[in-house]
Amino acid sequence: MNIFNAIKDAIFGHAAAASTGAAQPAPKSAINPPSTPAAVPPPATRAPSQPVDVAAIVDQAAARSGQKLNWRTSIVDLLKALGIDSSLDARKKLAEELGFDGDNSDSATMNVWLHKRVMQKLAENGGKVPDSLLHS
Repeated sequence: MNIFNAIKDAIFGHAAAASTGAAQPAPKSAINPPSTPAAVPPPATRAPSQPVDVAAIVDQAAARSGQKLNWRTSIVDLLKALGIDSSLDARKKLAEELGFDGDNSDSATMNVWLHKRVMQKLAENGGKVPDSLLHS
């Protein structure tokens, strides 16, 4: 799985679970054994039917982390809040996935670009992202 999909799944999957009241997928039963494909794809693979409040979900995730995270400006803190690898190697892979054409050894510039691009991509995929995070 690529890193942006992990970000998207962490946010949109959490929103889908919250809207249905389910904390996790229901256990497989004899009626739907593991070898039978599900009729409906998992929530994280579908586009959300309503905009997902990205800020609210990530605020909750950051609060649960027990760390002081400034995810609204830091790609590292955003990834930490979502429980995703925030290492430099992971961020370089994310930058490659999202088409960063700058110098990835300039991590400060790359990180600023990544944060903005991730917010844009979340908005393009059905996320409700505050304007301040899209146009900073």
